Amino acid sequence: MKSWRMSSMPEIIFDTCVLSNFALSGALPLLKSLYSNSAFVSDMVALENLRGIRKGHAPLVAVKEALAVGWLREVSCYAPEEKRLFETLSVSLGIGEASCIAIARHRDYVFACDDRAARKEAALCGVRLTGTVGILIKAVRVEEVDLRTANSILKKMVGHGFYAPVERVTREMVG
Repeated sequence: MKSWRMSSMPEIIFDTCVLSNFALSGALPLLKSLYSNSAFVSDMVALENLRGIRKGHAPLVAVKEALAVGWLREVSCYAPEEKRLFETLSVSLGIGEASCIAIARHRDYVFACDDRAARKEAALCGVRLTGTVGILIKAVRVEEVDLRTANSILKKMVGHGFYAPVERVTREMVG
């Protein structure tokens, strides 16, 4: 892997669904490769992940381990403006999504989310967005994986319940 890849990736905060897609498909190491110095989750997303583990989704333990070793870092809404935005957004969104948007807005992070309502709110707040498929496309672009591997990962994600907006990642998407 070339060192420029790590430094060129923006700080990113993941919601529960995107993290779960990668963890449940065994592809969390791809997120580490792409974002190891710039990957965050909110404390609320960390709690949602623990709930998933307790419900029997054993592969989510990989997220807990990523937090323990530190390549994925947990952050909280601490600034008054973050707390206010979180409170406003949590009326209509889940607490994981609301906390991520509030943090992303005030710290200029990219928000990784697949939920349509959360993406709409994030866009209204001026937050940059990506999602599961966007991350797979980026991974192919920077040659972390080839197209075949990206599609294999996507297929596993769909097998675990991800409602993908596309059937496969294509060369045209990668550009």
